[in-house]
Amino acid sequence: MLGRLDIRRRRGAGSQAKQALIDAEGGRETGCARGRDVSESTPVYPTPSRYCQTVEKHGLTQFYSAPTAIHLLRRLCAHHVEGHDLSTLRVLGSVEEPINPEAWNWYNEEVGNRQRAIVDTFWQTETNSIVVTLFPGAIEIKPGSATVPVFGIDPVILDPISGKELEGNDVEGVLALSTPWPSITRTNYRDYKRYVETYVKPYPGLFYTGDGAARDEHGYIWIKDRIDDVINVSGHRLSTAEIESALVMHKGVAETAVIAFFTLKPEFAYDPTNETAFTKEPFLQVRKVIGPFAAPKKIYIVSDLPKTRSGKIIRRIMRKTVAGEGDRLGDLSTVAEPGVVDISKKKVAESA
Repeated sequence: MLGRLDIRRRRGAGSQAKQALIDAEGGRETGCARGRDVSESTPVYPTPSRYCQTVEKHGLTQFYSAPTAIHLLRRLCAHHVEGHDLSTLRVLGSVEEPINPEAWNWYNEEVGNRQRAIVDTFWQTETNSIVVTLFPGAIEIKPGSATVPVFGIDPVILDPISGKELEGNDVEGVLALSTPWPSITRTNYRDYKRYVETYVKPYPGLFYTGDGAARDEHGYIWIKDRIDDVINVSGHRLSTAEIESALVMHKGVAETAVIAFFTLKPEFAYDPTNETAFTKEPFLQVRKVIGPFAAPKKIYIVSDLPKTRSGKIIRRIMRKTVAGEGDRLGDLSTVAEPGVVDISKKKVAESA
């Protein structure tokens, strides 16, 4: 957890007002640029009240975290929110991945007391600044939507097949940025060719984000998921985030990671083992919320998921584990709890 204390004097008052940014990732840069940088503990150590205690102790006014961390707080710390004075908070933030309505509503009701704006920000390491976000108090909030582009940013939504721009509202496709901005990444270190291949070549003249997005009937932008996490099922394009949102609606599911992978031809298909009664319930949940075509082929129940220290799920590890590549997981230095990886590998192996 990173905290930023930006000390400034209130106009006409001798006391000092404190602002803090408790961030999943990226807060260190903000802290260095805008104020003092303060490092704190993980969300639930030494107690699940860590975040609430920090807000209360320092009178923080801004709380900025990741959806995965919010899921963790909702799962382990719901009752720990009670009894803490969070009245100094003015704005809540979400970053790193799409936040589903269930997590958003809990965040709004339990942490924000339905009185604080939730700023759902979309940006990337490559953009070096927020590019789509809510402006608190200026426009209406829609749970789960990053809302509108920042001034000077011109996002476009493209047809994933033809690459043509989808104009107007109520469209969904690939998110790209059509105009440059001061903080845009200009190259990869000692590898300009890779930069061009990754960000410029896919859609010439545009900056390719690698994310899918939708623009609703009111012009609000909804970040869907990474393009490589979009599954084409029976003619329906589904993001893994949509399926995850359906799963966490089940009362017994705390958090989930949906992994997209290739479907084998019938002659190579295997007979899955019978699922337990509990795994059938989330299976039916997806059928009910999205449709039969979106139902998962396999559900693994584990005690925890591989995450970074900031609480972000490391999906590449999950993909390789499910694909039987548990011995080729690559760099694991960012995993907060390495033992969780072994648990996932064992679970998949037992269900093979």
